[in-house]
Amino acid sequence: MPREVIVRTINLKKTYMLGKIPLPVLKGIDLEILRGEYISIMGPSGSGKTTLFNMIGGLDKPTEGKVYIDEVDIAQLDAYELAWLRCRKIGYIFQTFNLIPVMTALENVMLPMIFAGMSTDDAREKAKQLLETVGLGDRLHHKPFELSGGQQQRVAIARALANDPAIILADEPTGNLDLRTGKEIINLLRQMNKEKQVSIITATHDLKMLDVSDRVIWIRDGMIERIEDRENLDIRVGHVEGEEAG
Repeated sequence: MPREVIVRTINLKKTYMLGKIPLPVLKGIDLEILRGEYISIMGPSGSGKTTLFNMIGGLDKPTEGKVYIDEVDIAQLDAYELAWLRCRKIGYIFQTFNLIPVMTALENVMLPMIFAGMSTDDAREKAKQLLETVGLGDRLHHKPFELSGGQQQRVAIARALANDPAIILADEPTGNLDLRTGKEIINLLRQMNKEKQVSIITATHDLKMLDVSDRVIWIRDGMIERIEDRENLDIRVGHVEGEEAG
């Protein structure tokens, strides 16, 4: 049985204006991503990968072309409908964690559920389970400044999963982490992808992502340069420095 398409872009274009000068950033992207896939979008700085990522997440609107999430054309949604879709269908993970500093780990994870209308008691119980899932059951009441970078990113992953999204968008999720911690976060994302059948789309420079991605989409100069399946990847990533063999 064929897997369903969760994200589809058709002739996606984005042009920014620098004063009166048009700056085309995306130049016609056609892409299909399946439910349950782990996708890495890679490319040099300025290639358009973050812009593509923002279009898929409904954080920015295309100049031309279409973005469908679960067969819904998100350009046709009003602000309320788009907010609902982003709250229910998409979880976001950022390089800078974006946790609310005055809130505990538990409260940060509860927040999207409260926004979605869940009762406080149910949200608290589910947030506790999610934090236990990501290995932070003993850190529920710590605030972000009391957590390491890797722990903060685990809170962010738990928060992204709060409303059982169909898609998790992770923008450079290992960008602020050391090698070993980055690898832990990548493995955790892959585990969540497999267990919950959530589609994970990462915009990344991190070559360690290639080991867990089902497909890698290489963007260059606003176009898709190539798409590679994992078994055909020509880059092999070695072990992390300092790791013991075996």
